[in-house]
Amino acid sequence: MSPLPTVTITREPLWQAWWRTGRLSQHLLLLACAAGVAGLLASRALIALSPVVGVLAALANPRLKTRLPRWWRLRTVWGPAALYALLLLSGLYTQDWAAWRHELFRQLPWLGVPLAFGLAVPLSPRQRFGVGLLYVGGAALIGAATMGQYFLDPVTANAAFGSGQSMPSVTRVFHIHFGLMLALAAFFGVALRREPWAGAVLRAVITAAAATCVLTLHVLAYRTGLMVFYGALLLEALLLLFIRRRVWLGGLLLLALAVAPYVAYQSLESVRQRVEATSYDIEQFQRNNDINEYSLSRRLAAWQTALVVARQQLVLGVGPADAYHAMMEQYDWQNYGLRPENRVMIHNQYLHQLVGGGIVGLALWLLVLFGPLTQPRLRRNPYVYRFVLLQALAMSVDSLLELQTSFNLFVFLYGFLLVATERRITTKTLPTATGSSSIFV
Repeated sequence: MSPLPTVTITREPLWQAWWRTGRLSQHLLLLACAAGVAGLLASRALIALSPVVGVLAALANPRLKTRLPRWWRLRTVWGPAALYALLLLSGLYTQDWAAWRHELFRQLPWLGVPLAFGLAVPLSPRQRFGVGLLYVGGAALIGAATMGQYFLDPVTANAAFGSGQSMPSVTRVFHIHFGLMLALAAFFGVALRREPWAGAVLRAVITAAAATCVLTLHVLAYRTGLMVFYGALLLEALLLLFIRRRVWLGGLLLLALAVAPYVAYQSLESVRQRVEATSYDIEQFQRNNDINEYSLSRRLAAWQTALVVARQQLVLGVGPADAYHAMMEQYDWQNYGLRPENRVMIHNQYLHQLVGGGIVGLALWLLVLFGPLTQPRLRRNPYVYRFVLLQALAMSVDSLLELQTSFNLFVFLYGFLLVATERRITTKTLPTATGSSSIFV
């Protein structure tokens, strides 16, 4: 009798099993999201690495070839790609090649982040909920620590507020960016409370985190953060009154909008100092006084300068890389009494797009910002429309895409919320194992 043949079982390597099942791609995307949130709140190095890991997650998708046509059909990837294409086109007429090459590299996340969220194996709703908790909780903790720093010497801090200065976060995030992050975290926290994974204890923690973000905005008197916070609340009240027909709730919210700023002004010295400094600042511009030491007046001068520059190259603009030089040249003609070191850039993203890209650039930017709201299921998602609203308000008072932290904040949340949401609603998916109806997709 011949011996029985020996069957050799070859175990599949773990990494290969993870790749074949898509877990490698999904976990790389989760790592990119966690690094992105941590980077936005505390570390510039992680901000730079996050898009790279996201692209690796997309490349690790075992069904990459079949996903590519579906990815390109996502309308939320067209606008960012078109903006980057306009930057490439501007190379034909730019005069500052060094700045143009730098912008090509700096703005690569316009391509990489939508690629990651459109091609990588998507995160599960529970994983996305965890990323949301990381953002809201992280913003609240840093906000509380920054308030603690303020209370170590509130007199000196209030005097600084009265002279137009602001306090950055303890992790050295610029005050305009940090104020916007806090406002976003407050609104996201309210929505996260309604997710199916938020039990009673977790809902209380999320509520405390959102309240801490709102309190930080007021105690530290972050002007941009407060403007977008109350602007978004006003829209929420109008939606409740006229769209959802919830008159009592909308009326109460409008009453709160009238009372809360008054209470903050009466009870917080920091808010009083900020309001008085703001009023005095604008007054200097109106009276044609020396505005060298007044930030808002310098912005008003920059807006008028930008309008003059925009009229000179109305269709395609002067080129994104040449916007700075065009502004400085115009200041040489009309400087508003500003010394060279105080001649600031535009501080308005819409005007900045008009100067750098002309009507074409402004139209593409409006497509990126408001285009997703033309899709009803995106428009009804509270995370999506609140993100768009707060960003739209903030960009009316600063050129947020021109600074790396705020640029990465916008692009990351654009991919995480808009691209990923459109991908899910345009793809036939089975219900989750928990049967949850989470909108945090």
